[in-house]
Parts: sequence; structure tokens; C-alpha cells
Amino acid sequence: MRQKLLIVDDEQGIVDMMKSYFEPYYDVLTAYSGKEALGKATGNPDLILLDINMPEMDGLTVCQRIREYVTCPILFLTARVESADKIIGFQAGADDYIVKPFDLDELAARVAAHLRREKRRQENGNIRFFGELAIDYLGRSVKVCGEELFLSRKEFDIVELLSLNAGQVFDRERIYERVWGIDGDGNSDTVMEHIRKIRAKLARYTMHSYIDTVWGCGYKWNG
Repeated sequence: MRQKLLIVDDEQGIVDMMKSYFEPYYDVLTAYSGKEALGKATGNPDLILLDINMPEMDGLTVCQRIREYVTCPILFLTARVESADKIIGFQAGADDYIVKPFDLDELAARVAAHLRREKRRQENGNIRFFGELAIDYLGRSVKVCGEELFLSRKEFDIVELLSLNAGQVFDRERIYERVWGIDGDGNSDTVMEHIRKIRAKLARYTMHSYIDTVWGCGYKWNG
């Protein structure tokens, strides 16, 4: 079965160009507004290419609205390049940024890389137990002493990365690159804030420290 892309942009020429390029390789859904994108997202796409600058409902709003229900990678298409804009996008639930104007071959490589990563994640869909903690990687859920821990997408991604590599130390920049899926320098504040939230949620149910700080180096999973 072919994988499915959802392309969202209010400029029909851009949508038509990407659709023509990707159709030989993927099933392609299209939307020309944020409102239409909300409806098309129910079609279970494997990846979403989402323009930020759309009238009425922009891409950030769309991403925030669907992120709790759609787990597939979301790649923003945008002319914005400021770090502050990127952080806002990642906090909204995006997985990557594609800056306009873009090269279609590079875009295709990014799409393929995210789909491969998602496939590997699904293939690792077993449950692992760490003391009081049970992690269902396929179901993307965490339970402590039978109580479900409600983690955001990025919080779970961090838990997944660290727990699948228990004992290995990851610095903040590497976590940022692996979880947020972009090249370049990581944002330490973003990583630290997500780990702080994970620890706070775990602390409601257990005294055990599952994420240890290795001072001067980063973080590691302590199962």
C-alpha cells in the first residue's frame, strides 16, 4: 500500500506543482485552506506538508488543532526563518521546517527521511517495562503503576529516544536534532523545558528518577 501525503497551501500553483511531483510515488491529498485541511486530516495521511501563511486559519492553528489526534510528521512550508518562529512552530507540534522557495528534490529527500523514521518507530512497536514504568511504543503510551501518563507528542518522543537507548548519554543539541528533526544547533531551553515537564508528570506517581542529568554532558535513561 502506498503512503499518503496531505499537501496544504492556499497557493494553487504550489499545490499543483508538489502534487504533480509526488503523485508517482505517493497517494496525494490536497487542501487550499486551513479549514479544508482539518477535514482532510481525517484521511489518515502518513505525512503533512503544511503552509504557515494562510488567510483566516494559518498553519500554526491547524497544527495545534490536529496534533493531539494526528501523530504523523508535519512539515511546515514557510518563508519565515527566524529562530523564534521556528520555536513557536515546534511548540505547536511541527516536526520540520521547509523554507520557501525550496528545491523539490531536497523536499522529497526530507519527506522520505521523515517517513523512514516514522516506519522505524512503528516497527519498534513493542512494550518495554522499566520498574514501575510500562512504555507502549506502538500505542505511544506510558503507564506508571497502571496509571496512564498523559504526555505530549514531543514529550513522548524524548522518552522514546532515551528509553530505547537506555544508559546512553544524549546532549541537549542531539536530543533537539533527533526529536525535532532539523539540522543545525539545538535549542537547550526547549529540551530542558520538555524534560522538566516529563519529570513533573512522573513524580506524581513514582519517586524513581527515570531521566538522569549527567552534568556537563546531557541526559540518560535510568530504567
